Amino acid sequence: MTIITVNAPKGRLGLEQRRELAETLTDAVLVFEVGQPVPAARVGFQVHFVERELDMMAIGGRLLSDAGEELDVMVIDIAVMDAAWQPDVRGQVIERVLAALAESCGLEKPSPTWWVNFRVIDEGSWGSSGGVLSVLPILESGVFTEERAKAVRAALGA
Repeated sequence: MTIITVNAPKGRLGLEQRRELAETLTDAVLVFEVGQPVPAARVGFQVHFVERELDMMAIGGRLLSDAGEELDVMVIDIAVMDAAWQPDVRGQVIERVLAALAESCGLEKPSPTWWVNFRVIDEGSWGSSGGVLSVLPILESGVFTEERAKAVRAALGA
């Protein structure tokens, strides 16, 4: 299970950009999480777009509405289930997310004012369908490659 939340100034991302990002941001995490681009795993990914008025975001201690220049501020929060998320894997996911945003926004490279938070939610701290979820039963679903499932089990001591 993965939730990606894109916080951006109101109107920064148009409908077509959000359509594209819904797919590309999912893809940016999916292969690293399960080890392969399997369609059955996509249902476990949500992308949320949150638009904020310019007077509801600040950078450098100034509201964007008062900044007097067009600042391209975005915060992307990635929340993933506890698994084998070594720092190099997290780094690759963050780079892929930023690259997907830049491409969708027609930029050569990501803005230095786009920030990504990568959060791992502890085993037993996800809930859905009236109860607590665990990554362990999901490992048997067939969406994870055997190599990735083995790494997840090792990371969780299972």
